[in-house]
Amino acid sequence: MERKKILLRLDPVVHDALAKWAADDLRSTNSQIEFLLRKALSEAGRLPDSVGRMRPRGRPRKAPEPEEALGEGETADATADDDTAG
Repeated sequence: MERKKILLRLDPVVHDALAKWAADDLRSTNSQIEFLLRKALSEAGRLPDSVGRMRPRGRPRKAPEPEEALGEGETADATADDDTAG
């Protein structure tokens, strides 16, 4: 589903407070505005049942890197260099 784009004019002080709050919650300012609007709609009983879920806050997790192929009988712990063997 394509997201709607709107132009929003805010008092600079309100924007600064909102941006700080968003940063504290690990959200973008845009996501914080959507979060607050959804919360207000829900509390007013006006949030449609068909509304999609928001992406979780914070940065998306990185995909785990594939483990390197290990030789037969080797484990990840055994592949580290052992500097104590002399």
